[in-house]
Amino acid sequence: MNTPTLGPPRFASPLNHAVSDDIRIPQRIEVGAAPGILFELAGPRAKLFFEPAQTRAGIVTCGGLCPGLNNVIRSLFLELHHGYGVKEVLGFRGGYQGLDPVRGAGPVVMTREFVDDIHQEGGTVLGTSRGPVDIGLAVDNLIRRQVSILFTIGGDGTQLGGNELFHEAQRRGHPLAVVGIPKTVDNDVAFVTRTFGYFTAVEEAAKVLKCAHTEAHSVLNGIAVVKLMGRNAGFIAAGATVASQDVNFCLIPEVPFALDGERGLLAALERRIVRRAHAVIVVAEGAGQELLGPGTEQRDASGNVKLKDIGLFLREKIEAHFKAAKIPAVLRYFDPNYLIRSVPADAEDSMLCDLFARHAAHAAMAGKTGMVVGMLHDQFIHVPIELLTQQKKCLDPNGFGWRAVLAATGQAERFE
Repeated sequence: MNTPTLGPPRFASPLNHAVSDDIRIPQRIEVGAAPGILFELAGPRAKLFFEPAQTRAGIVTCGGLCPGLNNVIRSLFLELHHGYGVKEVLGFRGGYQGLDPVRGAGPVVMTREFVDDIHQEGGTVLGTSRGPVDIGLAVDNLIRRQVSILFTIGGDGTQLGGNELFHEAQRRGHPLAVVGIPKTVDNDVAFVTRTFGYFTAVEEAAKVLKCAHTEAHSVLNGIAVVKLMGRNAGFIAAGATVASQDVNFCLIPEVPFALDGERGLLAALERRIVRRAHAVIVVAEGAGQELLGPGTEQRDASGNVKLKDIGLFLREKIEAHFKAAKIPAVLRYFDPNYLIRSVPADAEDSMLCDLFARHAAHAAMAGKTGMVVGMLHDQFIHVPIELLTQQKKCLDPNGFGWRAVLAATGQAERFE
């Protein structure tokens, strides 16, 4: 699969190593299986589309926070500034709102001093927001500021918006390279083995689970319910469960569950309490939505369906069940989602952020556009945005990850 480009490369790269456009990374590497999609291998190219000394780049961060955003910003600047010697890098503030001169503050001109310590802090030094921008006004602003490259750090909505910016600039004859870096702690991006921030989120979630276990274990019939992030995929819940080894029930969107009946969750929880006198339950925010009943579908500024609160629902159902069963129980409820996504990246995610950023810089300087940097089989690849946004990555209920959860918790494969 070829990545969209702005045209033939024209300038020699200042870097002393290069990767050929002809090298492909297969979607699947199992012996005997069809390779699937063949992606371009990411990396620096021998020829550039943009002349570095005449190039102005922009960076924007959108959507919810994620550990490592500042690391990505910093590494992008350093590769562009030191590696390629670009003319200037602008940081657009407040998400896509910052591309609209009426709605947002003006961009910051990034310097070595500006990015010096930002990787040590959580959040994003550029600020963020949800929601779209007027594409016409944004492109007007980019053209007026002579921005040739725009790096979009965000999720599906952010990348779709970046693609619209590219096509609108193309329609006007302005060569704008738009290169995305996928951002989500949920780790649910297709063609990306691991998104940056995921392992940090799992590490922080595991700390919460340790505290939850202490609370539950310190009282008679203590029950701790911990709600973790995961709208469509249970990677954080599953990862934290395996990392902590203190969870007894893990509930994820990919595996529907029933509350009532002899094989339901509440009966299994009651048996656990009678036998062991404490329990820890982890539930991903997108799990069990079908149990909460129909309602008016509302969406947030990013276009995501607003989820009903499965954590509070579970708490109420558990309390009612044990009251009806005349079994005294003490329930503790934890919702640490804003805590685990706002911390600085750990060492592993910091390294991953740096690699995503540098490969994005290489792609953009070569004139690649309408694409996102992906990662498969420990190799970084170029993924066209249209392909990336057509599917989500989910946890396989028959895969090794979920089997590890079942082994760690001892729970039944299904509550039905």
